[in-house]
Amino acid sequence: MQRDIFDQMAARWPSAIVARREVAKFSGGLLNPRTLANRDSLGDGPPRIKMGSRQVFYPVSELVAWLRGRVQG
Repeated sequence: MQRDIFDQMAARWPSAIVARREVAKFSGGLLNPRTLANRDSLGDGPPRIKMGSRQVFYPVSELVAWLRGRVQG
């Protein structure tokens, strides 16, 4: 089975988590950290891990699943 773009994103990422500030790098510019912050505030973002009062991280598998769920076409 051919790997899709989301599998490729996950495979090249060196960690099991992605910091919100790094989502643009993770996604090749497809996703902006501000977009995720807005989605999180609406309760529509991917599951996240919060450290302290400002640091937010996303498990790679959850972020990829969330992205897949938003693909149209």
